[in-house]
Amino acid sequence: MKLPSSTRRNFTAGLLGSTSFWIYGGHKVWADALQAESGQPYQPRYFTAEEWRFLNAACARIFPADAHGPDAAALGAPEFIDRQMNTPYGHGELWYMSGPFRSGAPNLGYQLSLPPRDLYRQAIEAANAYVRDQHKAHSFADLSAPDQTAVLKAFEQGKMMLGTVPAHTFFEQLRQNTLEGVFSDPLYGGNKGLAGWTLLGFPGARADFMDWVNQKGAPYPFGPVSISGETA
Repeated sequence: MKLPSSTRRNFTAGLLGSTSFWIYGGHKVWADALQAESGQPYQPRYFTAEEWRFLNAACARIFPADAHGPDAAALGAPEFIDRQMNTPYGHGELWYMSGPFRSGAPNLGYQLSLPPRDLYRQAIEAANAYVRDQHKAHSFADLSAPDQTAVLKAFEQGKMMLGTVPAHTFFEQLRQNTLEGVFSDPLYGGNKGLAGWTLLGFPGARADFMDWVNQKGAPYPFGPVSISGETA
């Protein structure tokens, strides 16, 4: 399957190397919850109103809209991240979290004592403080799109700290979770309308691909299907 050429995703270079997320809870539980909320604006369970503004703005800059599709905020990545914060993943229960905690080489993985939910809380507060100090704006969400991109690049490339969180570590966490939200099954809150999968040409959870196994290079003519049966 051939991806459309695009320059919009420079911020997401290395997408295919992103670590997979952990999904918690039965499919029916998540499906019932999403069905009950359909047609209503999502209300965050974990993030505060100010954190939610930051998250929506940052996700939209990490994965911006273009002619090929909407941005990550419109695709539901913030909702996906918020839901994950109340799972064992968000609480750090899937990792060894008893220390010792030392700064290590990148190939050694996550080394902080903070679970993802606490990392987000501390880093977002410090990020907004950084914006007030450096850009004289009330918060990250109040900046122009170019200024938001500049701040995120500073976090990605810089040695600064956001509280006790290295800015680069926070950026990588945010980037990874944003992309997971864009390309997850809609059952978990992201990939609204299957637009993320449509962008990739990913067929989703179709039950039968036997007719296409031996057709190397042939275009796949059908749109994606979600776990719950939603189609694009």
